[in-house]
Amino acid sequence: MIVKKLHDKGLKSEHAYAAAFASIGLSVCSWAASLKAETRGMDRADRWGIYVGEWAPTFFGLGLALAGYEAAEEITVVDFEA
Repeated sequence: MIVKKLHDKGLKSEHAYAAAFASIGLSVCSWAASLKAETRGMDRADRWGIYVGEWAPTFFGLGLALAGYEAAEEITVVDFEA
């Protein structure tokens, strides 16, 4: 139901896939930044990287769900009249 509403609002699977790849890059950046900025060491930096890295599978799954709605829209009604 939520995915259908997002689809109806104009969100495309490409948007979700782009967000997934961006979150992978953000994960690496947040890990590197936290590694340098945190005084608590490697453990804290790893947690930040993992936290942001968990977003990517969610966005990939959302993209797959949206792709299903997009495919359903492309199916055309076949005219059976000869």
